[in-house]
Amino acid sequence: MQVNPYLSFDGRCAEALKFYERCLGARTEFQITFGGSPMADQVPPEWHDKIMHASMSIGDQVLMGSDAPPDRYKAPQGMTVSLGIADPAEADRVFAGLSEGATIQMPIQETFWALRFGMLVDQFGIPWMVNCGKPM
Repeated sequence: MQVNPYLSFDGRCAEALKFYERCLGARTEFQITFGGSPMADQVPPEWHDKIMHASMSIGDQVLMGSDAPPDRYKAPQGMTVSLGIADPAEADRVFAGLSEGATIQMPIQETFWALRFGMLVDQFGIPWMVNCGKPM
């Protein structure tokens, strides 16, 4: 079984994908717009360039997402995307990248369980945790 986060965006999915590519070293593997799908005639023209579905690889993991129509979009609640990063310098770099335009909930720092740990909600409304655990 594989579990993949599926993120919903408020019309900014394409922008978020480019941002995550830059910050996380991710690679968009697939994306289709509403206008490029068989549903093109069922959505308003202003939604033709919005993302109907996309998937990106981050290392050996897959993150998926799409733009939710305005009447169906809800800001994420009750979930956080957690990144486990082995190198403290890389954890700092990723956190700094994701911090652009973000709301910092906990600055990245050493904790009793981690060399580096921080929490934020990025500029697209997605909650993230960056964790670089201490050796056991």
